[in-house]
Amino acid sequence: MKLTHTLIICEKPTAAKAVAEALADDEPKKVGEKAFYYEFKKDGKKFVVVPAVGHLFTLKQSDKGWYYPVFNVEWVPSFKANKFASFSEPYYRNIEELAKDSGDVIIATDYDDEGEVIGYNILKLILGRKDALRMKFSTMTKEELLDSYEHLTKLNKNLIESGLARHYLDFYWGISLTRALTLAIKASAKRFRILSTGRVQGPVLHMLSKHEKKIKAFKPEPFWEIALDVRIGKQILPALYAKGKLWNKGEAEKIFGKVKSGPAIVKNIETKLMTQKPPKPYNTTALLADIYRYFGYSPQQGLSIAESLYQAGLISYPRTSSEKLPKDINYKKIITGISKIKSYEKDAKFLLSRDLKPEEGSKTDSAHPAVYPTGVYKKIGGKQQKVYDLIVRRFFAVFGDPAKRESQKIVLDINNEIFCISGKKTVEAGWTALYGKYAQREEILLPDIKQGSKLTVKKANMLDKETQPPARFSQGSVLKEMEARGLGTKATRAQILQILYNRGYIIGRSIEVTELGTQLANILEKYTPDVVSEKLTKSMEEMTDKIEAGKAKREDVMEEVKKRIIVISEDFRKKELKIGEELTKAVIATQDKQSILGKCNSCGGTLKVMKNWRTGKRFVGCSGYKKGCRTGFPLPREGVIMSTDNICPECKTPMIHVQPAGKRPFRMCLDPTCKTKADWLDKARLKKVQQESRASSKLAEQLKCSECQKSFKSKRALTLHMKMHSAKAKV
Repeated sequence: MKLTHTLIICEKPTAAKAVAEALADDEPKKVGEKAFYYEFKKDGKKFVVVPAVGHLFTLKQSDKGWYYPVFNVEWVPSFKANKFASFSEPYYRNIEELAKDSGDVIIATDYDDEGEVIGYNILKLILGRKDALRMKFSTMTKEELLDSYEHLTKLNKNLIESGLARHYLDFYWGISLTRALTLAIKASAKRFRILSTGRVQGPVLHMLSKHEKKIKAFKPEPFWEIALDVRIGKQILPALYAKGKLWNKGEAEKIFGKVKSGPAIVKNIETKLMTQKPPKPYNTTALLADIYRYFGYSPQQGLSIAESLYQAGLISYPRTSSEKLPKDINYKKIITGISKIKSYEKDAKFLLSRDLKPEEGSKTDSAHPAVYPTGVYKKIGGKQQKVYDLIVRRFFAVFGDPAKRESQKIVLDINNEIFCISGKKTVEAGWTALYGKYAQREEILLPDIKQGSKLTVKKANMLDKETQPPARFSQGSVLKEMEARGLGTKATRAQILQILYNRGYIIGRSIEVTELGTQLANILEKYTPDVVSEKLTKSMEEMTDKIEAGKAKREDVMEEVKKRIIVISEDFRKKELKIGEELTKAVIATQDKQSILGKCNSCGGTLKVMKNWRTGKRFVGCSGYKKGCRTGFPLPREGVIMSTDNICPECKTPMIHVQPAGKRPFRMCLDPTCKTKADWLDKARLKKVQQESRASSKLAEQLKCSECQKSFKSKRALTLHMKMHSAKAKV
C-alpha cells in the first residue's frame, strides 16, 4: 500500500482548523461537511489534519450482569456505548478511513493526561499503532503551533499511564459503588432507583454535608452594638464602640446611657500604611472562582467559555495548576497585540514603557503555565468577552507596582468610653489601576481634625443583633476548598460539582445540601466511611501523580485500589438491607419534597409536580382536581425542581428553585403571567405560556377515573386503572 500523507490528529474541530492554517504553505483545503478534515502541503509533503470530538472511546463493562464490584472493563467506541454519543461516529469513521494510507502520525491533542489518553486510544484502537510523534503547545497561535511542529517530541508514556489509571480507577469506583447503592434499594424496597457516588463525588458531598450540619445546628447568641453618628465639620460619620460586641444587655444599656449625649473628645488619630502586592497569574481554580464571583457563570460553564477562548487562539490552555508565566514568551509582543484593542490601549502603553517583571505564585504545573492572553484578538461573543477581559486585566495587573492603602482611625473618648471612626483611602493605585473594575476598593475619606477637638454626637443607637451561622460555600469558594483539600484535579473539579447539582444532591448559588444529599452522606459515613474518606481519595491522587512522575506503575496502583474496593464491597454487602432501608426513606422523603410545591390559592389543595405521559412534559396540578379545581401551571422542561417554602409577594403562588443541568440556577413563581416575569416574555411567548397553563389545567382534570373519581399522575396509570374496572365488570 502506498503511504500518501502524514496524519495529524487533533482533539476538536476548531483545533484541527487552527493547526492546518498554521502549518500549511498555502490555504488548506477543507474536505467534507459534518465530519471534515483538512488537506495541505508543507515543504512539498502532503498532510491531513483530522479532528476527534473529545473522547472517541469510553470504558464499558465487558461482561453481562448487574453486580459489584466491577473490574471487567474494556475500551469501546463511545457511539456504541452511549446513544447520546452518536454524534461522534462520523468522526470515528473519518479517522478510520484516513488511517488506511497514512505514513507518519502526529498527535496534536491538548497536552494533559486527558488529551494524551484521547490521542493514545485513537492511535492504538483505530490505527493499530503503539507510538507516534507529538506536538506540544500551550496556545493555539500560529507562532507556537509552528514551533511545536518544528520541535516534535514523542508521546509522554508516563502521562498516558497516569491518564489511563485515572479513567480505570474512576470507572471501578463509580460503577461499583453506584451498583451497590442501587441494589441496596432494590433489595430493601423492591424498587429501582439509581443513586450514584464516585471516588471524588463522595468526599466532596460529605464535606458539604458536614458544613450544612454546622449551619443547621447553629444556635444564634444575642449581642448588642452601640453606634453613634458624630459631626465633624459638615460631615456626619459613624463611630463604633471600640470593644465591639457586648454580650450583656445590662452592660450595653449602661454604656449607652453614658455616651448617647456626648460630647466626643478626639483622643488620638492613628494612621497606618499598607502595601498590597500584585495578584498572581491565574491557574484554573482561581480563574473559575473569579468567573463565578464577577459574572455568576458556574465553574463548568466558565471552563467551557475559557476553553473556547483557547481554541480560538486568544488565551493559553486553561487547565493548569501553575501560578507562573513562561520565561520564554515575549511579554512586550503580547501587550503590543492587546494595545490594538481600544479599551486596553492606555494601560498597555503604560506597561510597554517599563520593565516587565511579573508577580508569580509558588504553584507549578509540568504541562502548562498559568493562564495568559496571547495578544491575538478576533470578534467573540458577550460571555467570551467578559472572561477575556478578566484574563487580560489579571495579566496586566501582575506586572503592576504594589498598591498602597492608608487606613485612618479617629479614636474618641466619650465619658471614658472609647469609640472609633474608621477611614481608608488609596495612596498609590499601583496594580489596581491596571486591574480596573475587578480591583474596586472602598474609599472612606476622613476630614482633617486635631487631637483634643470636641465633637457633637448627633445620634446614638443600641443595636440588638444575633451571631450568624457559618457562611455557605459559593460555587467559586468550594473549588478553592476542594483544591486546598486535594480533592479532584484542575480539570475535574468543575465537572464533579456539576454532577452533584445534576444528581439533586446540592442546590442554589449559595450551596445548600438537599435532604437526599445529606442522607446519602450520612449513610455512607455510617456504614462505609472509606467511600467519603478525603484521605483515601487524596492518596489515590498521589498514586496517579507518582505514575506520571515515573515513580509507580499503573498495574500496581490499580491492583492496590481493586483490593480496597473489594473490601469495601464485601463490607457493604453485609449491611445491604439496612443501608437500603435508610436510602429508601431518604429517596421517598426527597421525592415528596420535590413533588409537593405548595398550597393552591383556589381550593386549598396541594400543588404537585405531574408529568404528561404522552409528551413527557412536566406541569403543576392540584390535588383538588377530583373536586373540580382546574388550577394548573407549566413548568420548565429541564432541571431539578425544589420547593422553597416561600410565596411570591405579587401573585401569591409558591416560589420554586430550578437547577438546569450545566446552567445557572434560578428561582421563580408558578404563575407565568406574574408581574415579576414582565421582562421574561414578549407578547407571542406570553400567549403561548397562557395556552400551556390552560392545557395544564385541562390535563389535570382529564387524569381522573370516571368510575371512582380517583386521580392519577399519568395517562398510562389511568388507563391501567380503567382496565381494572373493566375486568371487574366482566366478572
